[in-house]
Amino acid sequence: MKKYNIDFTGKFIVAVPLSLALVGISLFMFLSKGLNYGVDFRGGAEVQVHFKDSVDLGTLRSELEKAGFSSSSVQSIGGEVQKNSFLVKVNAKEENLNQVTDKITTMLTTNFASSGAEIDKTDIVGPKAGEQLRISGFQAMAWALLMIMIYIALRFDYKYSPGAIVALIHDVLIIVGVFAIMDKEFSLQIVGALLAVIGYSVNDTVVVYDRVREHEEKSPSKGLKGQINTALNETLSRTFLTSFTTFLVAAVMYIMGGAGIEDFFFAICLGVIIGTYSSLFVAAPTILFFDKYLGKKA
Repeated sequence: MKKYNIDFTGKFIVAVPLSLALVGISLFMFLSKGLNYGVDFRGGAEVQVHFKDSVDLGTLRSELEKAGFSSSSVQSIGGEVQKNSFLVKVNAKEENLNQVTDKITTMLTTNFASSGAEIDKTDIVGPKAGEQLRISGFQAMAWALLMIMIYIALRFDYKYSPGAIVALIHDVLIIVGVFAIMDKEFSLQIVGALLAVIGYSVNDTVVVYDRVREHEEKSPSKGLKGQINTALNETLSRTFLTSFTTFLVAAVMYIMGGAGIEDFFFAICLGVIIGTYSSLFVAAPTILFFDKYLGKKA
């Protein structure tokens, strides 16, 4: 196995400000712009329609406006695999969700009968149910982070635990920020992707921490910086190969999987890249910070 001798701790002076800047931008975009919540989080009606003949997106929008759905959003989801497929989303009150859905499907099949309109699926979620799902989704991530923090503290040492949590929060916030910037739909599917990223990232971090602990026991006089450098260099091949193969599969699914899973695997691809970076350049400097802080207190 090839041995590396990269001074990772020497690069923390660049990596830490970069991470702070990325997290700051993500937080700003999230708080100022907000997320484009899907129907399962926002509440409303969602209709997926497919046309046998080509239909202009502008024409579809104008027909929806004529029918009284001026607040609707329409996006093409077919791509090259399945052309002429569109997703129509409409906000609606809980008491008339079924009527709104029926009205949209009737309008589409009637007005675009010559284009061969076919309704692929319809989804309805009440605003209250959507809000509860949104809260539950974020709570699931919070509980996952808390349980991981407890696990790391019990398995290693309490000084390691904050590093893992900071790295995971760093990963999640940047992905959420990218979704806010790109105005991509944020749904339960994306929460699932974020939970998968949390699991992937913590696995990478645990491998590094395990090696650091080994070197703490073998060479206590070496100093924590040296032990972290050695651990990161020793696990670098494993980290790269695991990340590369995971990213490759996720990228293929993102490109070839179709619109239904596109955003999910977009989040996974982002998570693999950011998670690998955070394992090398976020979790480790946090250990150094807390070790220094706790050492001063002692």
